[in-house]
Amino acid sequence: MNSNKTQKTTASEAAPVQPAANRRQFLSTAGAAAGAVAATSGVHTEVLGQNPQSPTEAVRIALVGAGGRGGGAVNNTLTINPNVELVAIADIDEEKPARLRDQMAKRYEKKVKISDQSLYTGLDAYKKILDDESVDLVIFTTPPGFRPQHVMDAVDAGKHVFAEKPTCVDPAGYRVCLKAHQKAIANKTAIVTGTQYRRQVNYVEAIRRLHAGEIGDIIGATSRYCSNGIWYRNRRDGMSDTEYQIYNWMHFIWLSGDQITEQAVHNIDLMNWLMQGPPESAFGGGGRFTRPKDSEMWDSMSIDYRYPGNRFISFKCRQIPGAKGENGTMIYGSEGTAQILGGNGGAWLKDKDGNEIWSMKGDIGAAYEQEHKDLVQSIRAGDPIVEFAETAASSLTAVMGRMAAYSGQDVSWDFVTKESTLQLFPDDIDLSASRESGHAIPGKTKLV
Repeated sequence: MNSNKTQKTTASEAAPVQPAANRRQFLSTAGAAAGAVAATSGVHTEVLGQNPQSPTEAVRIALVGAGGRGGGAVNNTLTINPNVELVAIADIDEEKPARLRDQMAKRYEKKVKISDQSLYTGLDAYKKILDDESVDLVIFTTPPGFRPQHVMDAVDAGKHVFAEKPTCVDPAGYRVCLKAHQKAIANKTAIVTGTQYRRQVNYVEAIRRLHAGEIGDIIGATSRYCSNGIWYRNRRDGMSDTEYQIYNWMHFIWLSGDQITEQAVHNIDLMNWLMQGPPESAFGGGGRFTRPKDSEMWDSMSIDYRYPGNRFISFKCRQIPGAKGENGTMIYGSEGTAQILGGNGGAWLKDKDGNEIWSMKGDIGAAYEQEHKDLVQSIRAGDPIVEFAETAASSLTAVMGRMAAYSGQDVSWDFVTKESTLQLFPDDIDLSASRESGHAIPGKTKLV
């Protein structure tokens, strides 16, 4: 598939919301009842028991996408949450589900309860998980292009969801995300996303202080996500074009959205969080120098995002082996500055004279776990978190920057949300099919 070609969006309105599954109702009402008992006793009580007929029934979790991020997400939720069980795994690769099941069973023997019959493979393997009424929560860590429809189908099936970032790679997928968000609210099912900085304590506190005006009015910022390269997988003998592109998904835009969407969305999400909403427009450029010949990815992008109030954030992302890495955001206020670094880098605020007025260390490992803890606790409390639209907006902000760089045009938020017909991810996938590829060229690649 040529990433410069487009298809019209054909996503139809989803079916009416069905009544919530009995098991989900039981978990939420039982969790709420247990919370009420704890509140009246004056003692905080974790929901822990094992009796399936009690308010402490285990939350049953399934995974779709058994690669490295899938293994990381499962490890996070099994580590931080008491009384959860991993009960099914699906992946397109027939070897991965069993391998990951065995790895997790060695670490969490009592929390991994997966028979061979609950290991699924193939493009439609996730549907078998959604058909299993005993599954409460599904974790999606597939290539991002799959995310919108996978989550929509899960919401239709009455499942709670953890969805890795980004949540879409094009405007068509963004619109599906918005529908899924609204249906989840109506269904009373949770959708928590893998934007762990939203739950990293130094990020949360820094943003709280910035919104409280501790360095005055926010004037603008610079943000960078620059790393030293990314993985690449050589084609295996006998693979069709489609099979190869899914296997090597990072390098094909219909699956990954390019680095600005797949990797750098973390910093773009921080930008929108800081500015309390998405930008009005994007203008920028970039290029490719070191990518493998068949990769559609660019090496670097530099985008100027204009936010309401004529405030600008200059954003750069880069993946070039041997080049200097840098990950963080510098914020400029009318009364001082702030810096929030990626990973464990920490954060600080300074006044106009450069005196530090606040700082805090970072702990990204705790944040990865906290997002899964918050999700499960919201399910048990009967008050499910639904944050899909928020992360979809950050994902589309990244897509908007990519569209601006690829086309060489100024791209507005109104255009990508209301007018663009760009749909990179097909409605149906034929694994045996041939598929074109090719990288974008500004001035030739059209804005659609």
